Amino acid sequence: MVRRFLLLISLTALLLTVSGCFNSSPDDQSVPWSRPAEWERSAPGFGG
Repeated sequence: MVRRFLLLISLTALLLTVSGCFNSSPDDQSVPWSRPAEWERSAPGFGG
């Protein structure tokens, strides 16, 4: 009885872990993390 319960808990945890909520492809990201934005390239007050 305890073995079945542990198996059920393990399978439930596995299914919850595997089923994710990410519904868009990684290419559809709106933020380009690989390069800084234009305003991040210089210090304020020193110009571009």
